[in-house]
Amino acid sequence: MFPNDKKLRVAVLMGGPSAEHEVSLKSGEEVLKHLNPEHYNIKRVLISKTGDWEIPPKELKHYADVVFIALHGPYGEDGTVQNILEEEGIPYTGSGSLSSALAMNKFLSYRLFKETGFNTPLTFLVTEKDWKDKPLSVLHQIHRYLGYPFVVKPNNQGSSVGVTIVKDEQGITGAFNEAFNLSKEALIQEYISGKEITCGVLDNGLPGSEFALLPTEIVPQASHFYDYKSKYDEGGSKHIIPPRVPEHLIRKIQTIAKTVHKLMGCRGFSRADFILDKRDDLYILEVNTIPGLTPQSLLPEAAFASGISFPALLSKVTNSAFLLTTSQTNKFLREI
Repeated sequence: MFPNDKKLRVAVLMGGPSAEHEVSLKSGEEVLKHLNPEHYNIKRVLISKTGDWEIPPKELKHYADVVFIALHGPYGEDGTVQNILEEEGIPYTGSGSLSSALAMNKFLSYRLFKETGFNTPLTFLVTEKDWKDKPLSVLHQIHRYLGYPFVVKPNNQGSSVGVTIVKDEQGITGAFNEAFNLSKEALIQEYISGKEITCGVLDNGLPGSEFALLPTEIVPQASHFYDYKSKYDEGGSKHIIPPRVPEHLIRKIQTIAKTVHKLMGCRGFSRADFILDKRDDLYILEVNTIPGLTPQSLLPEAAFASGISFPALLSKVTNSAFLLTTSQTNKFLREI
């Protein structure tokens, strides 16, 4: 499979200084548990909550042929770790630094989706300075364009961390405070009621090899929307594969998920999140470049439903790191 038929040395990078540290540990442990030891020599590498590496990046190449990034949120999913590994010349799983940064910036992603012709919720960017200096202007935007309920979320977080559905004026200040505790930029967004659906995409590391998995309908149990508790608590949500929608909508979801995977220059795997409203209008919300890999996570379930076991999924993602260099990924993104 690899030169001299030697086992590939894989360092699983987990933890990190984001609000998703604990989730990353769970993802990393699942990767450690399920990567096939017949093909890989596997090493756990922890990044602390303060950003300290158990094995410094400059030394990592002596222990690993490839890094499996099992980090979520800022630092691990926004291009930071990807840049560090690129500087050291170490191959890694998932999307390149430019693609990762683009996907983590929700507002830039929305603009790209909209310019491509996809439906997105009406969204405005509000900086922390805007809210402190011009709160009446922000409130005017809310009252004129959004109404209640509306959504407030940090611009660059994952796992629904810091997301609030604001039902009345009394909830606005608390929602902004929560978002600005995590980011200097927040989004205020039209609330769309409907089915929450997600769709994973895999590839072998080369443009043109992308294919969409069966979509998943998400039915939150722990909350009224798919928040952090619904995502990670045992029994926090039900996952229905395929979703309870007509076949033509399943194909549409798969097509859009695959299109945005290519559009953003993603590599290895990604997962696109959608809302399907009561009129069957489909809205794309975001693209996750490092989907969760915990027992409750959506991508492994969808892969299994599509005939791909968890070890096979991890092998596919790991091997894709060698088929397209990061510089090629970023060149591909610029040319689209």
